[in-house]
Amino acid sequence: MRIGAAINVGTTVAKITGQIERLRDAGFSAAWASQIFGHDALTALAVAGAAVPGIDLGTAVVPIYPRHPQVLAAQALTVQSATANRLILGIGLSHQLVVEGCWGMSFDRPARYMREYLSGLMPMLHGEASAVEGEVLKAVTFGPLEIPEVTPPPVLVAALAPVMLKLAGTMADGTATWMTGTKTIATHIVPTIAGAAEAAGRPAPRIAVALPVCLTGDPATAAANIDTEFGIYPNLPSYRAMLDLEGANTASDIGFIGSAEKIREQLGALKAAGATDFAATISGNAEEREATFALLSDIAKNGL
Repeated sequence: MRIGAAINVGTTVAKITGQIERLRDAGFSAAWASQIFGHDALTALAVAGAAVPGIDLGTAVVPIYPRHPQVLAAQALTVQSATANRLILGIGLSHQLVVEGCWGMSFDRPARYMREYLSGLMPMLHGEASAVEGEVLKAVTFGPLEIPEVTPPPVLVAALAPVMLKLAGTMADGTATWMTGTKTIATHIVPTIAGAAEAAGRPAPRIAVALPVCLTGDPATAAANIDTEFGIYPNLPSYRAMLDLEGANTASDIGFIGSAEKIREQLGALKAAGATDFAATISGNAEEREATFALLSDIAKNGL
């Protein structure tokens, strides 16, 4: 299981570059950038990644609704060109609250939209023309995108429900999860996506799991802080469903919190559950964050 970490994208591109460099020097496999309401994650990774070789660069995740497949394919392949092919392209639907409330777009049958989107995106990433004329999306090109000397990035779909997981296994290269606990990874996420990939004759999918982590001697306070920091997510339907499957109520219930030994044990369980990549969301006060970073660096370099 590769050990990566989320970066803080709510800062300057220069500081984002510094964060990626620090992760690279500490032995982490990947730096993961979210796309929320700030920097364009792919542009930031292109600029920062060009300056920092030797570490993969992931998006977790880029919402697809505001970006036509041709636009996203061109962005992603430009990042590949800038970074010597180190992008992991995580994409997702976002949430009805955002898609309809902020962007004024329909969230009707989102799995249909993702299916048609992937039908257009994947050929473009693989140097082929696209000729998709679906029910809700048209993605037609006159030929391959003219971006030379790049390879297609792995595409991870933020998939939690069964239909989306089957889409990710059949059409993409894996999934990237958030607010999804280890038991649910083992009993729901991995079997569903892996079964779909096998049935489609595709390679075993990548399973990138993001969870809060805090090395601390005060687990109760750390848990309370995590629940405050990530309090919005249990109220979003897709994440609520995953927490319910886990038998959890809040982010701290599924986070990795406590001693070094406990965190190593929890990471071992996640690996055994089938995760191929871990994207640590390092939490806590300044001292706890430094200690957590050091622990994860040791694990990234030397294993569990």
